[in-house]
Amino acid sequence: MRRGLILLGLALVVVVSGMGAGWQPTAPSGARDPRLAGAYVRAPQDNWILVHLQGTPSQIGYQNGYLLAPRIEDFEQVVRLEQTHNSSRPWSFFRDAAKNTMWPRIQPEYQQEMQGIADGVDAHGGHLDVWDIVAMNATEEWSYYVEQWNKQHPAQAAPLDDPDQGLHCSAFVATGSYTKDGKIVMSHNNWSPYMEGARWNIIYDIAPAQGEHFMMDGLPGVIHSADDFGVNAAGIMITETTIDDFHGYDFQGVPEFTRARQAMQYATSIDDFARIMEKGNNGGYANDWLVADRKTNEIASLELGLKNVTLQRSKDGFFVSSNFPINSKLMREETTFNPSDKASSANARHTRWLQLMKQYKGKIDVARAEKFESDHYDVILKAIHPDSRTLCGHGTALPPYHDSGAVEGKVIDSDMAAQMSFMAVSGHPCGSTFYAAAYLKAHPQNDWQKPLLRDMDGHSWTTVTAPEK
Repeated sequence: MRRGLILLGLALVVVVSGMGAGWQPTAPSGARDPRLAGAYVRAPQDNWILVHLQGTPSQIGYQNGYLLAPRIEDFEQVVRLEQTHNSSRPWSFFRDAAKNTMWPRIQPEYQQEMQGIADGVDAHGGHLDVWDIVAMNATEEWSYYVEQWNKQHPAQAAPLDDPDQGLHCSAFVATGSYTKDGKIVMSHNNWSPYMEGARWNIIYDIAPAQGEHFMMDGLPGVIHSADDFGVNAAGIMITETTIDDFHGYDFQGVPEFTRARQAMQYATSIDDFARIMEKGNNGGYANDWLVADRKTNEIASLELGLKNVTLQRSKDGFFVSSNFPINSKLMREETTFNPSDKASSANARHTRWLQLMKQYKGKIDVARAEKFESDHYDVILKAIHPDSRTLCGHGTALPPYHDSGAVEGKVIDSDMAAQMSFMAVSGHPCGSTFYAAAYLKAHPQNDWQKPLLRDMDGHSWTTVTAPEK
């Protein structure tokens, strides 16, 4: 891995001062602040920026906020624009919900970390407070929150427009007779709006004072991965895909993003992971979680609805996921998913996953998993046609022409997990580029995105590794 570091005493610290390809490292004026000790940002590698954070919750937060301040403010504008447009509600609605509904139910250490992020942004000359940071971290569960809020307040309900809700990610995990060496292989690509996708290029390497050292992909200023891919030093490998057409939210529950972070940091077994995710479950960002333990060579699928929870485990098999509900009771009681619509994105990709698992049984490895996440075979057309039904999703290819799809990908196996390492690709896993101006010209109804929609360049798969101690 290329190392673009500026040495400042015992701490390695650089600041991301640019927003895009023109990134340049500069020495921060507050570099002598003891809260920054040991933290640093590594220069981009195939567009990925590795951010090392360490220490107490408030230290980790301050480091995140200070080192990524311009990017955090930029991403907050993306979340603000998306949520206010999709919900027809002002940003103050989300700030108030973050303060009054979510904050009292967030674990103290993550309250401290998010306050630290706000403090770090402020110290770098930014203008965000902790309620902006909480609202930004909760971006994946706001559609669930607003839908339930509308049901409880019909007189004040506003239209909710989130056409991509539920369509997040293609993933699998396999072990035993399905993989080339009999060990675990896991992969995931993240489906998101391209406004987010062009900014989804952070790799966090976090050594907390409590819990396990872990690595995850993420966005600027988040305390969790947001697409929930990561590995910790206890050998727990984690990913997920969202349950399509899910409906439900418990305002008294613990926000999903803090439970996801807690599981990444503290789980040392599959049982640990399931326990942490289920405790205080609020139904926000309901997912089918794929989990693996390299110590036992076991894999699992935790389908976490609000009312229905199913845990399946295997030491010789696979689990695939592409937003389709697995449990029929969950599907019936908590979703409006149509399993008979074989041409839907979730069902078509499910079919493709099953084809690939059968075709490559006993041959699956990291290189093959990269090909899976870049796959463009449409099972309905029976042809190579990159679109919203292919594992590497391209939402601009079929009606209703969403500006969304697969915005990055990751692959890991047991041996890489032991080294705190994984493969990653920024942008479409296939390497193609999304051009914002061409899209907006073809779809002027989406001009509301023009201030923040940018090109999402294609890149190559690269190895991401935790830095040596």
